[in-house]
Amino acid sequence: MSPYPNTSAAARTASEVNEQIRTLWQRSGGLLSPEDETEYQLLLVEWAAAAGTSVRPAA
Repeated sequence: MSPYPNTSAAARTASEVNEQIRTLWQRSGGLLSPEDETEYQLLLVEWAAAAGTSVRPAA
């Protein structure tokens, strides 16, 4: 997965991204390789954007 978002692609819904996250975890058996970890982090950012949430530091 490219570290650069594909701005020409239509945005996916949070549930679509969640399904891809679930598939990644199932495929990896719960133990992410470094490449899978990178993909997971990108998917989390995409999911947060699609869900309308943001990551905020703890107070």
